[in-house]
Amino acid sequence: MNICAPVLVTLCLIAMPALVVAQTDEIQVYDGAIAPPGIFNLMIHNNFTPKGRTIPDYPGAIVANHSYQVTAEWAYGVTPWFEQGLYLPVTSPYSSNHGSTINGFKIRELFARPNARDHTFFYAANFEFSVNHNYWESKTITSEIRPIVGLHLHPWDLIYNPIVDTDYTGGLGNLQYNPSARVAYNFNDRWAVAAEEYDGFGPLHGFLPTSKQFHEVWATTDYSGSKFLGLNVETGVGYGLTAASDKWTLKLMLSRDLNVHPWRP
Repeated sequence: MNICAPVLVTLCLIAMPALVVAQTDEIQVYDGAIAPPGIFNLMIHNNFTPKGRTIPDYPGAIVANHSYQVTAEWAYGVTPWFEQGLYLPVTSPYSSNHGSTINGFKIRELFARPNARDHTFFYAANFEFSVNHNYWESKTITSEIRPIVGLHLHPWDLIYNPIVDTDYTGGLGNLQYNPSARVAYNFNDRWAVAAEEYDGFGPLHGFLPTSKQFHEVWATTDYSGSKFLGLNVETGVGYGLTAASDKWTLKLMLSRDLNVHPWRP
């Protein structure tokens, strides 16, 4: 049995405070990989903001500083090119101004080039539909369109997600540009390190002043689990570059194909 994964998980959990995350349901750059047909996958997102924004983004919003976020992301491989996803529940076990809350749910559809990991150039598109409580988003219904493009250059990966968000008010004029990017180095088929960036520029028709934009850079480590555990682990620490960003954020993502039985060799 390879003990690297459980040791890594234990160390990550010890390093994070008991009330530990960022004010978002996931902090992740999509790489076009999907669950194989007929396979369920569960990913648990843990995000903690030890030092973040202390003023709510709008009246009644959860304050990011000291908030802890946990989201269960369920995925099912429908075909080699289509994955159906569900985020449920989306929760804040702790926030300084709202305590413990359930924040809503999200449905997503991911369309990808089959076997993206096997291609030098890969592409995909993800569509999300969210139902939110008012302390999580100012609007009950929001959506995201996430194109995905990248290169597997072995051992390097270059990935870009030019994300566009909307809350369905103001028509096309209210589309928000919130891209993310990732540069990863793969030591082998199990271990990788990466630099990531998450940005929020504001409306497409006119970006916000730089001081009001969201920009965070991240250092992450990825582990792809053994056959026994079937566990994948991603950890990371993010640093905010602007006043509108959270100064420090931590993430821990645990995922596993539920159809893989741990007692099988």
